[in-house]
Formats: sequence, structure tokens, C-alpha cells
Amino acid sequence: MGGELVPPADAGLDDVVLSWQGADVAAVRLPQLADSLDHILAAMQRVKGRPLAELDRREKQEIVRVLEGRGAFSVRHGVETVAGALGVSRFTVYNYLNREKTS
Repeated sequence: MGGELVPPADAGLDDVVLSWQGADVAAVRLPQLADSLDHILAAMQRVKGRPLAELDRREKQEIVRVLEGRGAFSVRHGVETVAGALGVSRFTVYNYLNREKTS
């Protein structure tokens, strides 16, 4: 996911502070979902074993369904980012999303 460890004293409100035997030992700073989307797409590409743009339509629809479940389209430019990774237009991504809602 691309998180980073930071000293507990530097932890912000959105960071997760980890404690051991009552003492804060570290904090984990998680990336914003927009940053995580690139990591998620890269992981999906590794699993598929080839660029996402080379997948067939059914596989691309499956990718969109999984990403929708992870909230990828609630972030700014999420549709554009996914469309670019899949090698399709924004319109096609919206069609995939609408297809799921009507099924």
C-alpha cells in the first residue's frame, strides 16, 4: 500500500500509532487513496502477468468491479487513472460501472 513508518512524536491525526507494552514505538502513515490507486493497479498488473491494457474486455470489467469495491472511483481523477491503465476511454470505464449497476 505504500505506507511509511514515522516516529510517534511526528504522527499526524491520520497516522496509526503503534504501541508496545504501553509505550508508543512507531506510527504508520498511510498514503491517500489517490496515491494507493497506482499501487493497487501495479499489484493487479503483477497478478495478471501482463499490462492491464492487454487484458480482454471481460478481464477489464473485472478489474473495474474490484476497483469500485475499493473506492477507487471516489477519488479525484480515479476514472481517468484507471482508464489510462486499462488503455480505454473514460466513457468505457463509465460503461463498465453502469453495466454492473444494471446487472
